[in-house]
Amino acid sequence: MLRVYILVIIVMAMAGVGYAAKYYYDTTQATIATLRENNAKLETAIETAEASIEAMQQNAAKMQELNNQLAADLQKAEAYGDELRGKLSRLNLVQEALKDSLKLEGKMNGATAKLWRNFMDDTGNIDGSQRDLPEWLQPLPARTGDQSSDQSGTSPDTNSIETEATPAQ
Repeated sequence: MLRVYILVIIVMAMAGVGYAAKYYYDTTQATIATLRENNAKLETAIETAEASIEAMQQNAAKMQELNNQLAADLQKAEAYGDELRGKLSRLNLVQEALKDSLKLEGKMNGATAKLWRNFMDDTGNIDGSQRDLPEWLQPLPARTGDQSSDQSGTSPDTNSIETEATPAQ
């Protein structure tokens, strides 16, 4: 009987060791499967991060190139501004306007029209076509002599010496 008990204890011990081995194997396989899934997710995240870093580096290089271009354009604009300030300091617009106002008006309108076309080109005139100038920049009809801008012959000027007399009632 003692042999039977020993045999039962040995069989139970073997069953316990077998169950423990199976439990260890199952949990290890489950852990390995979880680690594989996590590894796949991490590899995807790494690829995404590397692609993002590469895109950021390309954007940074492009931004640096554009920044350099803007700096060069700013220098050109500042030089042009200095040139214009120099020209304006040499001009006496009041004297020139008194001497030949039509010529000055033509120069101003021409320069404004050129500037307007440059603005249009800089802001989306991709096809390079010549667009019409706004109405306020259209050339004025030729005038001769010292004419008033009032074409009707009547003047709304309230500082006139002439007054209309109204009949007394």
